[in-house]
Amino acid sequence: MRVCGIARQGAAKRRIGIVQTLDAGRMTQAAIYLDHNAAAPLLPEAREAMLAALELTGNPSSIHAHGRSLRHLIETARSRVAGVCGAVPAQVVFTASATEAITQAVCGSIKAFGVERLILSAGEHAATTKAAASTGVPLETIALDGEGRIELAALRQALALADEDGVTALVCVHSANNETGVVQPIGGINSLVGPTRHFLFVDAVQALGKQALDFAASAPDMMAVSGHKIGGIAGAAALLLKSHADTVRLIPGGGQEQGRRGGTEAVPAIAAFGAAAEAIEARFDLLRVSMLTKKLEAGIERLAPDTVIFGRGAERIGNTVAFAVPGVKNTVALMALDLAGVSISSGSACSSGKVGRSHVLDAMGVAPELSEGALRVSLGWSTTDDDIEGFLAAFSTVLSRRRKAA
Repeated sequence: MRVCGIARQGAAKRRIGIVQTLDAGRMTQAAIYLDHNAAAPLLPEAREAMLAALELTGNPSSIHAHGRSLRHLIETARSRVAGVCGAVPAQVVFTASATEAITQAVCGSIKAFGVERLILSAGEHAATTKAAASTGVPLETIALDGEGRIELAALRQALALADEDGVTALVCVHSANNETGVVQPIGGINSLVGPTRHFLFVDAVQALGKQALDFAASAPDMMAVSGHKIGGIAGAAALLLKSHADTVRLIPGGGQEQGRRGGTEAVPAIAAFGAAAEAIEARFDLLRVSMLTKKLEAGIERLAPDTVIFGRGAERIGNTVAFAVPGVKNTVALMALDLAGVSISSGSACSSGKVGRSHVLDAMGVAPELSEGALRVSLGWSTTDDDIEGFLAAFSTVLSRRRKAA
C-alpha cells in the first residue's frame, strides 16, 4: 500500500508538472509571434476540422460506416489541397511531413526513374540536401547569385553535361527560400528542364498560400507542400505526383494512398490541412501582409541605417525579411527579443536551434561576420500592426545596448 501511495504521489506531481508546462506554453503563445515560416498559427477552420475528426472512431481503410466517414474526410481534404495547388485530387499523396514528401521524391526517383545524377541549387532546405546525400547518387550543386537566385546558365550546363554522359538527372529546386523569401525563377527552370528527358522536383513548402501554384499545367513532375506552414497542424503534408510519377514511392506499407504511401493516415491532421488549404486564400491577405512587411523593413532601417536586407534586389514572397545589422550577433538578439516576448528566428526552424551560419547566405557570398548576425522575421495571416510596432520597440532596445557597448 505504501508503494502504491508513493506511486500516486509521483503521478500527482507529474500531473502538476504537466499543467505548469501547459500554463507556460499559454504564456508563450501570448507573445508576439513573427516566425510564420517555421509554423503558422492554427487557423480556426483547421482547428474545427481537426476536432471534428478526433470525434470519429475507426480506420479510414475499413469499408464499414465508421471507416467510410474517415475516408470522406481524407478525400475532402485531398480535393481542397489539390485546389490550392492547381492540381487534380488524384495527384495528391498525403505524407506525415514535408521532409517525408521530399525524401520520397528524391529517394523514390532513383528507383522509379532510374535517376543517376541529382542536381540541386545551393540554397535547398536541409530536408532535400540530406535526402540527396543519403542516396549515394552523384550530386551536382548549382550556384546562387548574390541575391539568392539559382544561376540558370549553370543549370543549363549541368543538364547538357548529363545528356553528354547519357545519364538521367533529377533537378531539385525550391519555389521560395525559407530563410530569405527569395523567389526562384521557376518559369526559367521549367523551360530548361521541361522539354528534356530529365525530371523536376519543386519544394513549394514556403510558396503554398503565398504564391499561385499550377502543378497540373506546369513542368514539375513532383511537388511538396505542408499543412502547418499555412495554419494546419504538424503531421500532414503532401507530395504531388504527375501520373507518370505514381511509382515514386518510399513506404510500401499496406496500400494506403493508392499504394503510393503506406501507413494509416493521420485523419485529424489531414482534415486540418484540407481546411487550412480552403481557408488560406481568404485568411492570408498578401497585400496587407506585404504592407506590414514594408513597414517592418522601413522601421528596421530607421533604427539601424546600416542594416543589410538579404535578397533585396530579387523578387521575394511578401512576408519574409532576412537581415543583419553589423555588430549585432543573432544569438544575443534572439535571446533579448525572446525575453521581451518576441519570437523570430535566425533562419530555418530545422537548424536555428543551433544558431549557426546559414548555408544559404554562404552560397549568396555573404561575409561570415554578417551571416553570423542574420535574423529572419516572417509574417502571416494573424500578424497585426501592433505586432510590428512591438517588434520594432523591442529591437530598438537591442540596438541601444549595442550602441552603449560600442
